[in-house]
Amino acid sequence: MESSTKVHFILIPLMAAGHLLPMVDLAKLLGRRNNVKVTIMTTPVNAVRVRANIDREVQCGSSITVQPYRFPGVEAGLPEGCESSEAVPSPELMYNFAKATTMLQKPVEEVLEKIFTPTIPTGFIVDKNLPHVSDVAKKFKVPIIISDALNCFSILCNHNLFHSKVYESASESESVVVPGLPHRIVFKKSQLQEYFSMDMGEFSALREKAWKNEGEAYGIIVNSVDELEEEYVKEYRRATGREVYCVGPVSLSNKDDKDKAQRGKLDSKAQEEGEYLKWLDSWPARSVIYGNIASLNNVPSGQIMELILGLEASKRPFIWVLRDAHKIEELNKLLKEDGVEERVKGRGLIIRGWVPQVLILSHTAIGAFLTHCGWNSILEAMCNGVPLITFPLNCEQFYNEKVVVQLLEVGVRLGVETATNFEAEDKSGIQVRREKVKEAIEKVMGKEDEESERIRERTRNYGEKANKALEKGGSSYRNLSQLIEDITQHFHAKG
Repeated sequence: MESSTKVHFILIPLMAAGHLLPMVDLAKLLGRRNNVKVTIMTTPVNAVRVRANIDREVQCGSSITVQPYRFPGVEAGLPEGCESSEAVPSPELMYNFAKATTMLQKPVEEVLEKIFTPTIPTGFIVDKNLPHVSDVAKKFKVPIIISDALNCFSILCNHNLFHSKVYESASESESVVVPGLPHRIVFKKSQLQEYFSMDMGEFSALREKAWKNEGEAYGIIVNSVDELEEEYVKEYRRATGREVYCVGPVSLSNKDDKDKAQRGKLDSKAQEEGEYLKWLDSWPARSVIYGNIASLNNVPSGQIMELILGLEASKRPFIWVLRDAHKIEELNKLLKEDGVEERVKGRGLIIRGWVPQVLILSHTAIGAFLTHCGWNSILEAMCNGVPLITFPLNCEQFYNEKVVVQLLEVGVRLGVETATNFEAEDKSGIQVRREKVKEAIEKVMGKEDEESERIRERTRNYGEKANKALEKGGSSYRNLSQLIEDITQHFHAKG
């Protein structure tokens, strides 16, 4: 590679919103650096989505391109055009989606050989959940950075539980203590069953290969902030023996309302964000509750109804998002029979479909966020000083709940004790009643309670630290600079 050539990163995200959007945000941060070129590789359907999100960035001079590759979804048993987890029509077909991701090495390799030979990229940044794609980088003898959508605490919980086997040795009635952590972290076994007890088929094989690849990679890039989990960054680096770069919160790459509104937008017919903003503008600061428990879930309709009725019982203004929920027709029927939408008209918005979450959370009217505890959502809330009400569904979301409630103390839990079944009919039933929702809202939004004020103050303080981290000279800014320097030096040393 000639010295005049730009440092060139290939970014390959998993085809799921919680992975794709942060990777696009990372591309923006990289593309703003001097002498850095970025190519995002994804499937044809997702390529359209990505281009719409980077158009303004490219117009401002960033060197970011999108390169599609063929997605073998049909061969894996998926419908034509189904190229993301959100597009999978039923929970049972998630196994087929996982299978399709194991078939990506050849399609990606074919594209790379056509467009990059003889010029070789400087480094690959590949989603942890695409371990077969990492084999492509090995063939090109280019350093690999694994992108993990979790925080260091959650990754370390997984790592230590996986290698210690303490989950397997615990009885069904016992709690599980995660070994080797700076704090005492305890889970009910039922909260971890999605990760450790079920036969996950393709998911199990993917997980095994992902752990193997992590041990062979040059380093790991994490959408987190050193100041939020310093002890766990150090411990994870020690446990893996790899470089760990915290470069978040990457969603802060979206600086103005236009970027925030466009981020992740899929449907040109989606309700215009101006309607939400106008409604939010009519409410006092920190008075509105925002609720969104993910675009892919299998939560029983009766449980979702209890959450909505709890919002109603709070007598506070709220936004509740229903997006791609399993059995949405059943839920709509329950909503109509109950009449809650009519009762809360004017005070509550129940929105069906996509919303610009980053834009909504940045509005001063938002005072609390009822969340499924996806890490991206937690960071987006904290960046705006919004305390959290936790309703984890499965997998790492119970780890993230510990970060919110126990480690940082920036929210309260609703009390979910059993993970929602990910790929089949859920049997957990209603775990949280409306009264609990109302009580939790008061704990984070109440004006008379000293602990409520302390939660809000801690959230504001951590939010300030997170925002400063990405500013020039901040920890995440420096870590991204270090990543670029390390990979460039490693590439030249290998060459």
